[in-house]
Amino acid sequence: MKTRLPSEKAGARVPPGQVLTDKFPVLTYGPTPRFDPRTWDFRVTGLVEEPLRLTYEEFRSLPKGVMVADFHCVTTWSRLDNQWEGVRISDLMRLVRVKPEARFVIVGCDGGYTANLPLHEFLDQDTMLAYRHDGRDLEPDHGFPLRLVVPKLYGWKSAKWVRALDFAAEDQRGFWEVRGYHNHADPWKEERYSFQEDEET
Repeated sequence: MKTRLPSEKAGARVPPGQVLTDKFPVLTYGPTPRFDPRTWDFRVTGLVEEPLRLTYEEFRSLPKGVMVADFHCVTTWSRLDNQWEGVRISDLMRLVRVKPEARFVIVGCDGGYTANLPLHEFLDQDTMLAYRHDGRDLEPDHGFPLRLVVPKLYGWKSAKWVRALDFAAEDQRGFWEVRGYHNHADPWKEERYSFQEDEET
């Protein structure tokens, strides 16, 4: 059972325009992809010295990390103190040598999803490829077998059903970004929609 913070302390962790919830709503476009551990793989491609491919068994054998982080959805709910288990990006990157010209990461997912991140934010210490949440394997609707977790940004950047990371020199807007969502997605600045980008310049 979670220990809830006093309201005045919790409020300092809730970005503007957000409300707290204990629930973890499911927000998805399209059907939940099917998972077969016999055929599933994880790939790292693009501007790397050597591409990487891991089977499901190989990925689950990587060093496991645990972190507790808040989660902020663009639809205005926030859930505090989520416990995530999986592979920290810092640990994964011990297997990958990125070329100097790489500036962005394009995350490829089952279901036709993609998400884009600047390389420096992707490499932060609080990013993770998670397969467990609050002590249990992720529900399929929440991204099992693998979900990116980027606590500093709105939840759509924490892409579900991750299958690939492509390192690139140029940015490529992801699934939600080309549909009108902000390219950066900082919840503390309420970077929700792409029209705000014009207002920021």
